[in-house]
Amino acid sequence: MPADPRQRRAARHAQSATDAAAPAPRKKPITIQRITDAALEVVATEGYDALTIRRVAAVLGTGPSSLYAHIVNKDDIDDLLIGRLYSEVVLPEPDSTVWREQLLEVYTQIRDLYLKYPGISRAALAMVSTNLETLRVGEGILAILLAGGIEPKTAGWARDALSLYVSAYALEQSLVQQRRQHQDQEWVLSHEELLDRFTALPAEQFPQTRRHAADLISGTGQDRFDFTLGLLTNNLRPASD
Repeated sequence: MPADPRQRRAARHAQSATDAAAPAPRKKPITIQRITDAALEVVATEGYDALTIRRVAAVLGTGPSSLYAHIVNKDDIDDLLIGRLYSEVVLPEPDSTVWREQLLEVYTQIRDLYLKYPGISRAALAMVSTNLETLRVGEGILAILLAGGIEPKTAGWARDALSLYVSAYALEQSLVQQRRQHQDQEWVLSHEELLDRFTALPAEQFPQTRRHAADLISGTGQDRFDFTLGLLTNNLRPASD
């Protein structure tokens, strides 16, 4: 350390200048994986309605143009999101003796993954995916149906119908949760409130609704989910029958 105060001050300034000239840390490169991670973060924290290319870019600390080197448009992000979720689906080895139970197991996994991210099942609607993970799950579901003896065309149509129901179920659940967060909750009724409204209807106009009100609103969400998948799959008959 120089003895002269002026020299010491000069030395400090020189050190500061050196520090200031140090190169800034490099930004992480934009990748498909990081884009998907950021998109999932937006959906998890803000809901699917908030998902835009601009919002994903903001999470990544960059501009939208940086993303277009890796994706085509917003639909491309939707495809990536569903592919990421489907990568977590565990597919059973198709078994002709329990194929209906296997379908319920797979679609329950898909439903639960959708429910983790509010509204994300909308990304699966009206989309023909080319994501390999999405195709992997579609192949697995088709294999289960074929193992059950279902004809290929019927199996394909059944897979589409089951997938549509599961996506719609998860979307409705997310909308209910969204409405419950609003101050005006008059459209989200409790079980007791709904029963009271049904039983209070004019008997001459709504005799069946009044009489069977308890049955009409019975069951948990899980009960109704299982019922609907059973309703669909139980009407599928092997070609040999």
